[in-house]
Amino acid sequence: MAKCGLRCWRCEPDGVRPRETSRSTIIPLMAEDERRRSEDAYERRAYEPRLALRRVQSAVVALVIITGVGVLGYMVFEGWSFTDSLYMTVITLTTVGYREVRELDVSGQLWTMLLLITGVGTLFYAAVSSVELVVEGTVRGYFGRRRVTAAIGRLNSHYILCGYGRVGRQVAREFAADDVPFVIVEHDPKILEECLAEGYLALLGEASDDAVLEEAGILRAGGLIAAVDSDADNVFVVLSARKLNPELHIVARASSDESGAKLEIAGADRTLSPYAVGGRRLASLATQPLVVDFLDVVTRGEKGIEFRLEEFSVPQDSTIAEHTIGDLKIGEKTGAIVLAVRTAEGNFDTTPSAGDRLRAGDTLIVLGSRGQIERLELLMRGEEATEE
Repeated sequence: MAKCGLRCWRCEPDGVRPRETSRSTIIPLMAEDERRRSEDAYERRAYEPRLALRRVQSAVVALVIITGVGVLGYMVFEGWSFTDSLYMTVITLTTVGYREVRELDVSGQLWTMLLLITGVGTLFYAAVSSVELVVEGTVRGYFGRRRVTAAIGRLNSHYILCGYGRVGRQVAREFAADDVPFVIVEHDPKILEECLAEGYLALLGEASDDAVLEEAGILRAGGLIAAVDSDADNVFVVLSARKLNPELHIVARASSDESGAKLEIAGADRTLSPYAVGGRRLASLATQPLVVDFLDVVTRGEKGIEFRLEEFSVPQDSTIAEHTIGDLKIGEKTGAIVLAVRTAEGNFDTTPSAGDRLRAGDTLIVLGSRGQIERLELLMRGEEATEE
């Protein structure tokens, strides 16, 4: 067969398609990249405060070596005893300023100057490193991380936010505004400091690392948001989270519909494209601005109005199960308005009536103020709630 002059699979000696070859190697490459990132994350977690302590240890070792060499030099050049040589070396390195043990010849004077140049600098470096370790926050940062770890250990049914980029920052603000407990997992130490400065609970490490997710309390968590900037990284995050907690509710950021489908295959319950949502919102602001303002008010309580949308699930052992909305008198007892009901089969009833019966597994979409929502929570638990 004549070659076409281009690099195509028909012209290759073995007749193998190049894409098939690349497909067979991409998984090992991704696995190797993931392993390398996990190792780097482990090294970063172990880096502090051991770095400052290592500097102190290195300075002390160097100081001991210089002291030994100084003693040996005085014994060789001046012929002094070990005690006199050690005494002269110590007062030279510490710059105490006592007189010499004996008169120094030229070789002794040169040796003393060499000790001053090398030893005093090393001693100063050891002192500065010690001050940094104790005073400048390394120890304080260590105990601060211990406090963060202890606080995370007390959380239950919280959310794990993976990634503190542009999307992650907004998610954190919304969680903080609604008093939702959450933990941030971020691999960049500088960004981690920003999280801690905002008062958020945060851990340093790769969100796809099982050990990091377990430290974030994934076994006790109520949900996870994969908001890393890379879709490939989000896939690894979702896979790791689903493996550790099969019942976890996972929401993932996707750059495209294709990426969203892959994330759902990996185990995400819901996927969201910021670009698609942003585009729909821009179109709505252009054509229906008042509708968007109203939805902002009821979903986020903006502009000083308390009304908000909430969802309530009917548990299996709930006392309100198998009762109609009219029997429960939700509006009379709480003041909240039931806007819709999602059945356990996934069907939506957007016009619920007083005769509709609630069943275990149903979810109520409710509109009300904070006080009305609190009274509805009491009613859902079977406690008496009356409208004030």
